[in-house]
Amino acid sequence: MLRWAVIFFIVAIIAAVFGFGGIAAGAVSIARILFFIFVVLFLISLISGLVRR
Repeated sequence: MLRWAVIFFIVAIIAAVFGFGGIAAGAVSIARILFFIFVVLFLISLISGLVRR
């Protein structure tokens, strides 16, 4: 999931360089959502791993 967030972020940077503001804004919002989902899943995994020990 983190890989997809990075891919969308790179797409947003490339789109912004070439002047496609709408596409860049969409890609950034998707990357942000995926990153926060990754962080939440990581924290859940970390907490469940600590509880099992």
